[in-house]
Amino acid sequence: MKDDPVTHSPWADWRHATPARLALGRAGAGMPTDEVLRFGWAHAMARDAIHAALDVEALEASLHADGWEVAQVHSRAPDRTAYLRRPDLGRQLDPDDASRLTAKAGQPRDVCIVIGDGLSSLAVSRHAVPLLAALRQHLPTALSLTPIVIASQARVALADEIAEAFGSRLSIMLIGERPGLSSPDSLGIYITHAPRRGRHDAERNCISNVRPEGLAYPAAAFKLAWLVRESLRRSLTGIDLKDESDLAVLAAGSGPALL
Repeated sequence: MKDDPVTHSPWADWRHATPARLALGRAGAGMPTDEVLRFGWAHAMARDAIHAALDVEALEASLHADGWEVAQVHSRAPDRTAYLRRPDLGRQLDPDDASRLTAKAGQPRDVCIVIGDGLSSLAVSRHAVPLLAALRQHLPTALSLTPIVIASQARVALADEIAEAFGSRLSIMLIGERPGLSSPDSLGIYITHAPRRGRHDAERNCISNVRPEGLAYPAAAFKLAWLVRESLRRSLTGIDLKDESDLAVLAAGSGPALL
C-alpha cells in the first residue's frame, strides 16, 4: 500500500507553467482547504493593491535618480473612497494643478508621460521606473518630453487634460490596472495622439499586463517606442493605428532578445 493517502493529480503539474486557477480539485462537495486559503490570500492581495496609497515621494526620488524631471498633480477625487465611488472625478485634474501646469508649460513638447496610481499602486511602485529606464533606450534623442507627471487618484483619461495643459502632441499614461486574483501588480500603458479632454478609449492604444510575469520591460518598451514613433509619424492612435511592432522585431531578427 502507498504511504501517501492523497492521490496525485497530473493537472497539478500545469501550475509550474501558469498562475491561472485551474484543476483546483475538490473535497467532497467543496474545494480543498489549501485552495480556499490560496483564494483568500489572492483576494486580499487584490484588495490591498486597490486601497494601498502610492508612495509618491519615493517614486519621485527614484525618477530623479534616473535623471527625469518630475511634477506632481492630483485629480479632483479628494480621497480613495471618492475615487472608487466617482470615476468621473479621477478623470478631471484638480483646478489648482491645472493652472500650475499651464503656467509651467512653455514651448509645446512632443510627448507627455504621466504615471497614475490607478487601481494598483503596487504595479506603479514596482514597474514604472524600470519600464521608463528600458523605454529611454528606444526613444529618439530629438524627441522632446515634458516633465514626468505623477498623478494621484488618477484614471486613464486624466492624462488627456495633463498633456493638453502642456500642449503635447502625444500622451503616455502608465497606470495600475485592475488587480486580478493572480496579478495584483499589472501595469497598463495608454497612448493618445492629440490628447485633450473628451477623448474616448477607441482613440487610444493600450499595452497591458506589464510585469516580469507578463509582458517583460524590454518587450513593453519596444512596443511603446514603436507606437510612439508611428503615432507621431501618422498623427493618429486608437483603432486607426494597428500595433505591428512584432513585425519590426522579426525584421530586425531580434525576437528572442525582446520577447
